[in-house]
Amino acid sequence: MAGPGGMTTVSPLRRIAPTVWLLAWLLAVAVPAAAEEVDLELVLLADATGSIDDDEIRFQRQGYATAITDPAVIGAIQDNLIGRIAVTYVEWGGATSQDVVVDWTIIDGPESAARFAQALSGPPRRAFGRNAIGSALLFGKRLIDDNGITGIRRVIDLSADSANNWHGVPLPVARAEVVAAGIVINGLAVLCRNCSGRPAAYDLEDAFARWIIGGPGAFVVTADSPATFAEAVRRKLILEIAETQPRTQVATSEGSATPTGADTRGGTR
Repeated sequence: MAGPGGMTTVSPLRRIAPTVWLLAWLLAVAVPAAAEEVDLELVLLADATGSIDDDEIRFQRQGYATAITDPAVIGAIQDNLIGRIAVTYVEWGGATSQDVVVDWTIIDGPESAARFAQALSGPPRRAFGRNAIGSALLFGKRLIDDNGITGIRRVIDLSADSANNWHGVPLPVARAEVVAAGIVINGLAVLCRNCSGRPAAYDLEDAFARWIIGGPGAFVVTADSPATFAEAVRRKLILEIAETQPRTQVATSEGSATPTGADTRGGTR
């Protein structure tokens, strides 16, 4: 625009426009999008070590799919403070063999639970190797740290038919790091995959309690046979979602939950 004496003048609005755009860009970069808020961030770490064949992988996935869509589990989710949880399903094997089968999914009702359950059936098995539980726990911690979700509680749930840690990160080191980050470690002990009853004098629950679980209210739920696996998962999910601190629970072939002693296996470890 020409001013007095033929000089070109610049509108005040045009002079400040670049500054406004710069400030807007800086704000967009500096302020991240609000994180999704949930009652619970839950990593399901499922055993895919050498003792688990492909049929058992499918059986485990079906057990979790059945449990996550159970009306009692959905009710526990919806009765919570926020009414939704974030879940991811991971299969673990050796020290460098962890596979995210289903990525982080927000579950807030039957429809989202059904989508999660359906997603479990698709991907092929990609985790193998000898037990490296410590490495699996730290993998779960990284998934929680990097998920962009804000949960009131954070839990890693590890299932296994053995508490051995043959290589990778030592279990005491991994557990201490996970618990120090405010993440609770719960366990699903699978006592007997190829028999119809509970083995005598089996101490897998005790090994879980001593070496694996940790954090406030940590607990072990036990499936004593393949027939009780889905029921054990269902009960465990309800306990975790409702933040109930139980006596250690055993799902039996008779369909009842049997406590295996006083609540000495919970608490910070």
